[in-house]
Amino acid sequence: MKKYYITTPIYYVNDKPHLGHAYTTIAADILARWHRMRGAEVYFLTGTDENGQKNVEAASAAGLGVEEYVEKMSARWQETWDSLGLTNNDFIRTTEARHKKTVEKFFKAVQKKGDIYQGEYAGWYCQGCEAFVTESEAEDGKCPIHQKPLKKIKEKNYFFKLTAYQDKLLAHIKKNPDFIRPKARRNEVVSYIKNFMQDISITREGVEWGIPVPGDSSQVLYVWFDALINYISAIGFADKKTKFKKYWPADLHLVGKDIIKFHCALWPAMLMSAGLPLPKQIFAHGYFTIDGKKMSKSLGNVVDPVELSNIYGPDTVRYFLLREISFGQDGDFSAAKLQKRYEQDLANDLGNLLQRVLAMVEKYLDAKAPKPTRENIENWPIIIEAMDNLDFTRALDEIWEVIREANRFIDQEQPWKLVKVDSKRLAAVLYILLETLRNIGWMLLPIMPTTSEEVWRQLGLEPTKEKQKKFSQAIKWGGLKQGVKIKKGKSLFPPIDVL
Repeated sequence: MKKYYITTPIYYVNDKPHLGHAYTTIAADILARWHRMRGAEVYFLTGTDENGQKNVEAASAAGLGVEEYVEKMSARWQETWDSLGLTNNDFIRTTEARHKKTVEKFFKAVQKKGDIYQGEYAGWYCQGCEAFVTESEAEDGKCPIHQKPLKKIKEKNYFFKLTAYQDKLLAHIKKNPDFIRPKARRNEVVSYIKNFMQDISITREGVEWGIPVPGDSSQVLYVWFDALINYISAIGFADKKTKFKKYWPADLHLVGKDIIKFHCALWPAMLMSAGLPLPKQIFAHGYFTIDGKKMSKSLGNVVDPVELSNIYGPDTVRYFLLREISFGQDGDFSAAKLQKRYEQDLANDLGNLLQRVLAMVEKYLDAKAPKPTRENIENWPIIIEAMDNLDFTRALDEIWEVIREANRFIDQEQPWKLVKVDSKRLAAVLYILLETLRNIGWMLLPIMPTTSEEVWRQLGLEPTKEKQKKFSQAIKWGGLKQGVKIKKGKSLFPPIDVL
């Protein structure tokens, strides 16, 4: 059986999850569900980054000890993903013994290769990014991302020979153009490697919370060197278990575009040093604003994904984020846009289609599916290509074209007239519409799983049995058998008063 290993970044626990974090994790969940649906053995990993000074400061502000704080916050992140119905196989924490053991083993492997040396770092540091910032990256002494003053530090640290892998990194990217996507991010990384990449300090002195450097307890490992290793600690690198051999290399690392140099340059170089294969692909999505403004606690416009889900339901949030914002590009979120999508796309297009079709089958065919016909409405090849290419917006555009074509088909065929003049054609038309709805359930299953199951349920199908079908067989036209009794139910997307 083919495997598929997908990861999200691990998230800092210095604050609660917001919609931006949910965007990445929901996208990963959709891909995990898609590949499971296609028959792959999927391992979907997410987790929390609990080391580093930033978490120490957050714990202090909360009036808690660091250990108590990270325990509490990590649990909150896990509860959030559970409440959104995400299907991650694992949740890694960088304070876990399995991670610490892996980091120590990995560090020693890189050290043995001769790629770690002691030196002095003097330069800029951004506490918000927990990252060193070069002179060329700094903007008037401020972090280019947070736009906050950088701190000038001078420390004796251990360094990783990142520049020793400059040529190998560039050669790998050239040979594998899809290694970094989208293309604009790949170009950024190539420019960074060619023009700005330097050896990187991988330890900090005087930091209160982190993984000690093996053999030197006066230093802790730099949070980014430690954090990136989570992708192999979760699958048993330290113990040489079969899980690691089965799932590594990762098929896809999903990240935000603000952390591409760590994932697309530092992490591959670290793996090269340790003698491990590189991930197959790293995809960096864009930022999104809230009503045209950057999401910020100070502006009070941070959106809680759980609160949003409680109003509209998880499926609506999933649909909106992946339909409205082209994956890989920047986009904008607004409550007005979400409400419009809910009313027009979901309630009017999809919900109304289901209600119209089932009402006619009840009225004209005694609520039973008629004999299958070869005539069909579907567009599976384009949808499969789009999903495999991480083009969620295109996939949803195509699915909605099927939905709208089905609605147009009703208006064109006019079953309410056919019942009087052509019962054979009436049965054929209603079968086409019922089977189209069954296929729409499959099309939407990775993106809107609850909605898909409800569509099947109202078609008289048992969702568990439907999902057990092999994908290639499930999407073949004619899967809805003659005589199946429909079970028209509640509206898929009832009116929501958000005032």
